[in-house]
Order: sequence, then C-alpha cells, then structure tokens
Amino acid sequence: MQSDRYSLKESFVLHRRNFRETSLLLDIFSREHGIFRLIAKGAMRGKGGRSGVLQPFLPLSLTWTSRGEPAILTGAEAQGKIFELSGKNLFCGFYLNELLVKLLPPHDPHERIFDCYTQSLQRLESGLRLDETLRFFELALLEELGYGLLLDCEAENGTEIRADLYYAYRIEQGPVECKAGDGAISGTVLLGLRNGFLTGPEETLSAKRLLRRVLHHYLGGRPLNSRALFKYSTFPQG
Repeated sequence: MQSDRYSLKESFVLHRRNFRETSLLLDIFSREHGIFRLIAKGAMRGKGGRSGVLQPFLPLSLTWTSRGEPAILTGAEAQGKIFELSGKNLFCGFYLNELLVKLLPPHDPHERIFDCYTQSLQRLESGLRLDETLRFFELALLEELGYGLLLDCEAENGTEIRADLYYAYRIEQGPVECKAGDGAISGTVLLGLRNGFLTGPEETLSAKRLLRRVLHHYLGGRPLNSRALFKYSTFPQG
C-alpha cells in the first residue's frame, strides 16, 4: 500500500502515552489537519530519542507518513520555546488539551481555534486572569463547533439582554427571563461573556457554572479527567 507523506510547521502535542516498549502514541493538534493521532516509534529509546521534544505546550514542526490510522511520525523539531506552565496554570493547559481532543472531530482543520489555543497558552503562561482565559476559550470552541451561546437577546421574544435582570439558560435555545434564585444567571454575566470581559469573582463563577453545564451536555456526559486534577489539588478549581 502506498504511503502519503506530510509536513506541518504549526502543531502541538495535546496528549502522549507509552506505546509498546519504546514508542509513544500522540494526540496532535495542527493548524492544517486539526486533531489526529501519530505513533512515534522508538521515541523512548536512549538519549537520542524524540521523547524530549514531543512535549505538550511546545510548538512543533512535524513530518509523518500515513498508510492508515494512526500515522507514523518521521521527524519532529521545536519551532519556538515551550510555554512555561506550572501549578494551576499547567492544569489549566491540560484542561484545554482535553477539551480539544474530546470535542473536535478528527482531521478537521480549525485555524481560528488553533490561534485561540495559542493565545490562551500565552495568557496561561502570564498567570493573569486564568479563569477568564478558560471561559473565553470554552466560548470560542463552542462557537466553532456550531454550539455558540446566545448572549445578546432573550430566546423567546428577542428582547435585548439587560444587566439588571436574571435569566435561565436553556441549552440549544438560549436565555429566558426569570426571577433571581438558584441557577439564575444575571444579565451582567451574559453581557460580560458577549463583550469579552467579566467584572469580578461572582460573575466569573457564574460564567463557569453556565459553561460547565453546556459543555457537559455536548460532551454527552463524558467526564473530563483534567478536572480531577483540580479536585485533588491544593489550590482552588479552575
């Protein structure tokens, strides 16, 4: 069977695990090919193996051959410095990676999300407004997949969202005006998500709860392993 050869300059390893004795199985996210899987044969063999460069959060140039799934890695070079993430920032990075692997269809390019992912890693590295970085990445990913949230008007009558009112958010429909109470979302939060800025910790927490519920729906109830890292860590969840 004839094999196809590929070369990409903009790629990231999202997840890696040992494969057989000396190889790695890699989940890759690239600008041109989206999500796909590679085998790095012998990557763990000796000091000359490729294991050191095949790390998450490091921009890579990759070459590989494909005769089916998964394809075989033939070359890997760093294309810049690794994003230095540690502690909560690192766990946030793993969370972004898991969302991409579980929500994006394979071999489907998403250049806008690739750029958003790179920008989100830059923000995580800076350590500023981590929760906002996660929320707006989640929003962008849902929008890219066709599941974007309705944030500017009420779902039933089309009236504009008001900051002084409260809403119940119906997944796949949108916000419906309701009384303040358990599960209600303030118009301030919806408008903040729309405008790209959340004003404080209460608004950020409310946005997190909303997006967690929406993501749970589109994940089909599948758990996110990266959330367990937050649950058993010594710092607040992200």
